[in-house]
Amino acid sequence: QVQLVESGGGSVEPGGSLRLSCAASGMIHMMTAMGWYRQAPGKDRELVAAISNRGITLDSDSGEGRFTISRDNAKNTVYLQMNSLKPEDTAVYYCSSGTYNARTYYPAVWGQGTQVTVSS
Repeated sequence: QVQLVESGGGSVEPGGSLRLSCAASGMIHMMTAMGWYRQAPGKDRELVAAISNRGITLDSDSGEGRFTISRDNAKNTVYLQMNSLKPEDTAVYYCSSGTYNARTYYPAVWGQGTQVTVSS
């Protein structure tokens, strides 16, 4: 079983930056793809970005080129660097692990989520 623990959320002013981290433990192996989703109040959960075990990234339109996903396999950790944050980025951000195939990410396990609030 895989456990995922997110950290790095918080409150930031518009234009600011945050880096989210997700530490994985349990039955982790090098073939696991990882991804970040977010869910704003009243909206569906949406993919932000995903990364394969080989470091191939899949970015959705939600980040508008402002977000960067990366991973450190030695630490079993995935990161989401978020720059130029906007109020509409306010959401609970969820880490996930899953599979990546044909440029599609399939989440299987979820973390508990971390709140990101962007406001002045």
